[in-house]
Amino acid sequence: MDHLIGGKFKLGRKIGSGSFGELYLGINVQSGEEVAVKLESVKTKHPQLHYESKLYMLLQGGTGIPHLKWFGVEGDYNVMVIDLLGPSLEDLFTYCSRKFSLKTVLMLADQLLNRVEYTHSRGFLHRDIKPDNFLMGLGRKANQVYIIDYGLAKKYRDLQTHKHIPYRENKNLTGTARYASVNTHLGVEQSRRDDLESLGYVLMYFLRGRSNA
Repeated sequence: MDHLIGGKFKLGRKIGSGSFGELYLGINVQSGEEVAVKLESVKTKHPQLHYESKLYMLLQGGTGIPHLKWFGVEGDYNVMVIDLLGPSLEDLFTYCSRKFSLKTVLMLADQLLNRVEYTHSRGFLHRDIKPDNFLMGLGRKANQVYIIDYGLAKKYRDLQTHKHIPYRENKNLTGTARYASVNTHLGVEQSRRDDLESLGYVLMYFLRGRSNA
């Protein structure tokens, strides 16, 4: 992909990959700003990038929400351009010999709760709360935690009527088993409490140096 994405973003080196595509470093050739570029093949069986970009649009303006800079189709790829962020909490945890102090965990908990609460206030569940999906900012925002990866997010209530989604059972596990709530393992439809339970497991993981699995 040699040409400019969205007319102004040049693709650089690959910086990561996941089940939903690949992540590249990019540069805005007009401003020189570095960005993150997420690519997903248009032929993928379960496309998620368009959905995720819509979630970022809905959440724009919230503290710790990456800024969506562009979304579109380029050649064989769905492409999303967002803020370039720093290391994940999982990366930092490993760097800190897999142990955070109680003070660090409490300071993180304050920010993580705010990110999850904001997502819920916009009518959505995240459904994949884990250390890899919280990233630190860069530069002046190096102490701010960002929440990412809304590919599995789900609307839990109507923003106009505030009507909650119905209770259901026999659901397949969505998210990451290690941090999933008990109800999620039991196949119960997820709700806000499950994001919070997962967050509790993440905080325990940071305190204990290992998961409860």
